[in-house]
Amino acid sequence: MTDFRADLHCHTNCSDGSDDPFTLLDIAKEAGLSGLSITDHDTIHAYTPELYAKAKELGIELLIGTEISTEFEGLTVHILAYGFNETLQDFLDEAVQKRQERNRQILLKLKKKGIIIDEEELRRHGPDQIIGRPHIATVLLERGVVSSIQEAFERYLKDTATCYAIGGKFTPLDAIRAIQRAKGKAVIAHPHVLKKGRFLRELLSHPFDGIECHYGRLHREQEKPWIKIAKEKGWIETGGSDYHGKLRPYIQLGCSWVGEETFRKLLDNSILPPR
Repeated sequence: MTDFRADLHCHTNCSDGSDDPFTLLDIAKEAGLSGLSITDHDTIHAYTPELYAKAKELGIELLIGTEISTEFEGLTVHILAYGFNETLQDFLDEAVQKRQERNRQILLKLKKKGIIIDEEELRRHGPDQIIGRPHIATVLLERGVVSSIQEAFERYLKDTATCYAIGGKFTPLDAIRAIQRAKGKAVIAHPHVLKKGRFLRELLSHPFDGIECHYGRLHREQEKPWIKIAKEKGWIETGGSDYHGKLRPYIQLGCSWVGEETFRKLLDNSILPPR
């Protein structure tokens, strides 16, 4: 069994996690991780020179990453990007603009149901600009509209709920091309939650570099179909916890991980983002 373990899927309060990036590093150290990729949604704000310095002190290697929201046949598909250079930033800036518009559409639908939430209130519950459905769900919970974050998604915010909005999302191919132009690797996230049949077959025909085979507390038997696909296509088998801190307390950082060989494959072209 290897001593090197890397969690390649986790979130901080730069998007929809509860821990700040420095706290996340401390948790990673306690979990015995040697490598980490923070994959906040549509942003790399967590990756500061100070974070790299602390990671070095703790003996943890960082792999730059992000999770990009795309839309395919009316449904959301998340794509993980790893090891890219600074040229991806323009694409991420545009993704944030699309996210803001999607939030406005959701708030408008909630307003029609008599639930009025303004953007300023949302910003108090999340980082500036990188705000998403979990922050809207938090407001609904605090207002007493729902009794849990899960209920907020079930009643109002999940892909098939009454107040969900796609917004002007990129397609998976848009994201893949942007990531690869930036010398990064494009990986399909948590494929086990995606719609099966023709939808999945067509999505898997896209030119991904990898697929997330190991995820959260997914049982080993549930991982086998995705490992088989990775081997057939010559894709990188990635994995991570999808840790969100207090927002998903049942998921611990490091509960799913990859070894050093996989980590190195993804690390090749990554650089420290500019100050």
